[in-house]
Amino acid sequence: MYSIIDKDVYRYYGKYKLNLKEKILINNELKLIESYRKAKYYSKYPLLKYYYRLKNKRTCEKCLCQISYKTNIGEGFYIGHAMGIIINPETVIGKNVNIAQGVTIGQENRGKRKGTPTIGNKVWIGANAVIVGKISIGDDVLIAPNAYVNFDVPSHSIVLGNPAKIIHKENATQEYINRTIEEE
Repeated sequence: MYSIIDKDVYRYYGKYKLNLKEKILINNELKLIESYRKAKYYSKYPLLKYYYRLKNKRTCEKCLCQISYKTNIGEGFYIGHAMGIIINPETVIGKNVNIAQGVTIGQENRGKRKGTPTIGNKVWIGANAVIVGKISIGDDVLIAPNAYVNFDVPSHSIVLGNPAKIIHKENATQEYINRTIEEE
């Protein structure tokens, strides 16, 4: 768990370990990610799970977010501004994903897309974007601010507008996602 938190820290600060002063002054976005990681990890332990779930819930309330410990989020997760983010607990999110404020990643309750999204690696999601339904977002995808996405998006794409349109582009997230965690 701590190695994953260190990788999240790297996305913010460009280094894996923080000194004591930096830990005290850590930003709310990283506190939110850390509380999520600990709640997920300690959910296997009978007594500790309640403490860390409560801590995660309180951190989410402070940031006006909903990120459940049940959500599967890969390492190197980056939240630009932790306000108004809602992520369904059944969502799967890959590595090196950036999310901005106001993003909703939700469930569709009926029809052919009933379910929740699966989001690939190196995905940048802009402010107030909405991603819903049992859809697949490929790797290296940039979802523009205010886009409404309820369909599959292939890798190496830019998604923009409402209704959303796909524009194919190699290295779509280049210079949007920095300090990525490489495969080991």
